[in-house]
Order: sequence, then structure tokens, then C-alpha cells
Amino acid sequence: MNRFLSKDFLSGLMFIGFGLLDIYFGQKLAIGTTVRMGPGYVPRMLALIMMGLGALICVVALVTEGEPVDRIKWKPITLVTIGIICFALLFERAGLLPALVVLVLISSLGGEEFKLTEVIGNMVALAIICTLVFKVGLGMNISIVQGIW
Repeated sequence: MNRFLSKDFLSGLMFIGFGLLDIYFGQKLAIGTTVRMGPGYVPRMLALIMMGLGALICVVALVTEGEPVDRIKWKPITLVTIGIICFALLFERAGLLPALVVLVLISSLGGEEFKLTEVIGNMVALAIICTLVFKVGLGMNISIVQGIW
């Protein structure tokens, strides 16, 4: 089997690609220092970590025998992407809670099996955790539901 066409190697390349895209689009953001971080510090560090992990995954994939790529599954890729786009469009207009509900619902449709009770459980858990972390814990100025809270 060609090790360059294994799932692990291609996943590592994807991590490196996303890291490079992040660095490219965030290059105009001020980085600052570790003590006084600018708006580009965390995205840059996350991009570097992602690229490092991608490189590590690629090296491991070249050394070990990996699972070959059979065919690309377009349904999960498409529905997760649509879910993220809907989240981005709804976040400011409707608030965090409706955006999370739409994200989880649409992304869940891309899976092999869809169980409504599990999806609702994921929505509730994610809504509670995000509200506690971002609104209560960090005190961010975001709307949970636009016009209400």
C-alpha cells in the first residue's frame, strides 16, 4: 500500500493545511508577548500546535502501516461544513443557544446513525457548558438568546 494515501497521512496533511491557512489569514493580527497577548497570539499558537501535530501524524503514518483510503464520504463533510456556516451566520443574529442547536442538529445528520434523543442530549449538554464557560465564567458579552439574555 502507498503510505502517502493512508488515512493517517492525509489527516496529518489536513492539519498542516488548516494551520497554514490560519497563519495566512491571521498574519495581520498583532501577536504581542506571552505576558501581554495580542489578538493574534492564541490563533497563532493553536495553528503552530496544529501544524506540529499534523507533522507528527504524517511521520507516524510513514513509519507504520495505516488504513488505506477507500472513498471520500461527502455527506459528513458537507453537513458538518453547512452546520458550521449556519452557526457563524446565526450566532450574532439569534444568539448562542439557537446557533448551537442548529449546529448540532445539522452536523448530527451527517453521521451513520441518527438518534434524536442523543442529539437532544448533546444540544442540552453543549448549551449548558458553553453558557457556563463563556457567559458566566469568562463574562463574555455574547447573547445566549438574542433580545432575551
